This record gives sequence, C-alpha cells and structure tokens, in this order.
Amino acid sequence: MSKHIPNLLTISNLICGCIALYFTFHGKLVFTAYLIGLAAVFDFMDGAAARLLYVSNPIGKELDSLADMVSFGLVPGSVVFHILEEGTLSQYSFMALLIPIFSAYRLAKFNVDENQNENFIGLPTPANCLVFVSIPLITTFNSESTIAYLFEIPEILLIITILMSLALVSRINMFSLKFKNFKFQDNKFRFFLITMSIILLTCLEFSAIPLIILLYILMSIVKRTN
Repeated sequence: MSKHIPNLLTISNLICGCIALYFTFHGKLVFTAYLIGLAAVFDFMDGAAARLLYVSNPIGKELDSLADMVSFGLVPGSVVFHILEEGTLSQYSFMALLIPIFSAYRLAKFNVDENQNENFIGLPTPANCLVFVSIPLITTFNSESTIAYLFEIPEILLIITILMSLALVSRINMFSLKFKNFKFQDNKFRFFLITMSIILLTCLEFSAIPLIILLYILMSIVKRTN
C-alpha cells in the first residue's frame, strides 16, 4: 500500500489543478490561487514521500509531470488569459499561451535530463506558477501595494509573462529546496531563502510572493557564480 502513497499525492495535485481550472473559467481567481497553493503542497509531499518510502518508478515521474502541467502550466496560463481579457489589451491575451507552452517544454526537458537531480536547469514550473496565481490574491487583499499597482498595468503583465516564460527554459542553474542534511554550510542558501520568505510574508503578505520568487532566481545566479 505504501508504494502507492506518492502517486496518490500526485493525483491530489492534479485534482486541485483541475478544480482550479474550473474556478478560473468562472472568474473566481482567488479560489484558483488557494487550490494551486494546495496543489503545490501535494507536489512537495509526493517527492518527499517517494524519498522517505524509497519508492521509485517511471510511472510516478511521468504522472508527476502531467499533474504539474495542469496545475502549474495550464492554470497560470488561464489566469493570465482571464486577466488580460478583462483589461485594455485583450487583443494580446493569447500571449498567456506562452506559459503552458514553455511549461510543457520545461517539464519534458526535466524528464529526460539526468543532471537535474541536485539542482534545476531553468525556473521550476511551481515557482513560475506562484507568481501568476498570486496576482488575484495581491489585487484583492493587498490592493494598496505597489506590487498590486504594477500587476494591474497590462503592459507590465505582458512583459512579466514573456520574461517568466523564458526563465522556464533558460540555462539558469536553480538550487533545489530539498534538504539532504541540516548542516548550515551545505544549506546556507536554502536557510537564507526560507528566512527571508518568512520575513517578507510577515511584512508584505501576498505581495511578498513575486518578490520571493525573484529572490530565488537572484540567489541561484549568485550561488552559481560562487
């Protein structure tokens, strides 16, 4: 029975993604964001469970990528499409398709690349997704923030969509958040990112999410140069 636990968690991720798509189609983007947050938890747990239970099979890896494609590829694309459709640049809403297209390529590349066990090459799809699904949370609950103001400008959202999509398939070496041990020297970048994330979330609430992802990218670049 235990060998099926990781796959059940992956399917839970997929279920959250499918329901999130339903809410996106009905314009309830805050519910979409909550469900994707839950999907991200399941996505983290399935990998942790597989390592803890020593479960490894090709079906699990493929299923994980398919679930991620829905939750972290299709859903953020649909969120951006909905936002652009409601704005003044609705004629460019098709640019939101870049997110699922580049996410699919990113996930396929991950599946065949044996060099991405310790680190990731290119921005992981969950991190990319969190930037976009955080937008309705920011504009709803932190509407007075500078981040909310920027996201409400369609031109800026378009630029962010293009840049983040390119980050997915970039050659940036992104460090993994998986802990093999808890020694500070081996995990100083992870500890720093977690600490800064807690501080930013405490101070800025949902507005902190895009900043945390930006910090993650910048820290990965710095780590690579060291």
